Amino acid sequence: MNPGVELTATAPYTVRLTPAVHAYVQPDGGWCLNNAGFVSDGESTLLVDTAATERRARLLRETLLATGAPPPRTLVNTHHHGDHTYGNGVFTPGATVVGHECCRTEVVAAGHQLHLIWPRTEFGAITITPPDTTFSERLTLRAAGTEVRLIHPGAAHTVGDTIVHLPEHGVVFTGDLVFQGGTPFIPTGSLSGSLRALGLLRSLGAETVVPGHGPVTDPSAYDATERYLLYVAELAEAARGKGLTPLEAARGADLGEFAALRESERLVANLHRAYAELDGLPEGSPLDIAAVFTDMTALNGGVPVACHA
Repeated sequence: MNPGVELTATAPYTVRLTPAVHAYVQPDGGWCLNNAGFVSDGESTLLVDTAATERRARLLRETLLATGAPPPRTLVNTHHHGDHTYGNGVFTPGATVVGHECCRTEVVAAGHQLHLIWPRTEFGAITITPPDTTFSERLTLRAAGTEVRLIHPGAAHTVGDTIVHLPEHGVVFTGDLVFQGGTPFIPTGSLSGSLRALGLLRSLGAETVVPGHGPVTDPSAYDATERYLLYVAELAEAARGKGLTPLEAARGADLGEFAALRESERLVANLHRAYAELDGLPEGSPLDIAAVFTDMTALNGGVPVACHA
């Protein structure tokens, strides 16, 4: 790590999963503290995701190079959210950015969205850099002598998610289909689609799971995520039947086993998505994100959710 870089949370760290595969973890995994990872044989490198700020993306690059890996030729984005894509410009034009076709569309449409949500955060010089190579369902790459399978699960965390599966290594990068230790977040995707995506992840048989946020884990994370999503579905159905708004439902909810998860205010955002699906809207239909964040602020005691980057 670069001792000259001061960050607001615990310093990021790498986990050597296999001789060729590293996970890059940014504690505590809260808002805008995502994970990344890379595959390298010392001659070529593939990078999975970047970071929310220029300095964090540059630190990721320095950390990658410090392992002996060369700069990445390929950069895969698991979805369009800025914490995973804002740093793309730090790695281009040397790297080709790859992502689902909807990821490209959403990166362009979102623009500097994180600046609007968190105007006081020092994001640095961010050039919006969408994927220039896209796919619709599946794409297989070869990088660093390794087969890298890119799989689109359908609308789930977002409409343009990509699962990055390394079958030879038993490793999967889930993107934000999994938040280890944090509350899932589905307002820009689908509740039912997220449940289906967990079934797809299970079918891959990977023993090592790199979530979009939080520490490296194992397939038990799928069960924990599924329990939460089913809880949201049941809560939404019952509350909507009583004529409650998502915020009223969230305020009256007993989180039970999920009370210890970070970002509990996301419950109301997830209820907005669950209500939309109960109303018959197609999976991934756009929600009023301003209203979603307003309700999260209300549920958070009137305090806007904080960017941790």
